[in-house]
Amino acid sequence: MTQEELDALMSGDLDDELALLDEETNTENSESEGSATDSTSEDEDVVIVDKNNFKVDATKQWPPPPPTEDHKVVNQLDDVTKDSEKKATEIMDKLEDINNFIMDIESEGNETVSVIEKNIETFEKLHAKFPHIDVFGRSLEENQKALEHTKSIIEKSQMSADEIMMIMDIMQYQDIHRQKIERVINVMRALSKYMNSLFESSVEDSQRVSSAVHIQGDTDTDNVVTEDEIEALLASFGQK
Repeated sequence: MTQEELDALMSGDLDDELALLDEETNTENSESEGSATDSTSEDEDVVIVDKNNFKVDATKQWPPPPPTEDHKVVNQLDDVTKDSEKKATEIMDKLEDINNFIMDIESEGNETVSVIEKNIETFEKLHAKFPHIDVFGRSLEENQKALEHTKSIIEKSQMSADEIMMIMDIMQYQDIHRQKIERVINVMRALSKYMNSLFESSVEDSQRVSSAVHIQGDTDTDNVVTEDEIEALLASFGQK
């Protein structure tokens, strides 16, 4: 066998081995593509929405909530502003009642202070005139302690009234929040009216021609319109 025949034989075997390697590579690629397609088809779940039992899931972007009463945004914002305004008014009324009670406590405390001061004045005179009688001295001390306690109660009631006024001032921010929400509602309503005006038409939907379920180029052609249906559709055009 010559050197040329040997080289030809070796080149032929090499070509066969390369062809076999390419065939195995293509087979593996086909299998990997097939498995990827199967996994993709398995991952694509059909989304079925039950509007009666729908729950918002932050991890899903689709589908959006159905337009039920629980998901109407403007309605919910209106409820928030109405309820918050009602509850804020009730809270302000309760705070005003508490403040009135505190004012009554302060007024009655001042009257009690006046009586105790008179008692102290009397017991001071009695104790000075009859120092050997212990009851006058004890009564004097007790009235002095009662005076201190009563003044402390009056002071704390005044501090409580100041805190009530501060709470009332803080509650004013609720009204600012309500106004902000109402502004959002007004913007949303304006956008809704604009979109309705933008997409409105002089042609009623009942007068519009029905659209074909499937047309050429659709991926799903299970229910493609037949020729008979096309002829019937064209005939209906002529009757209008």
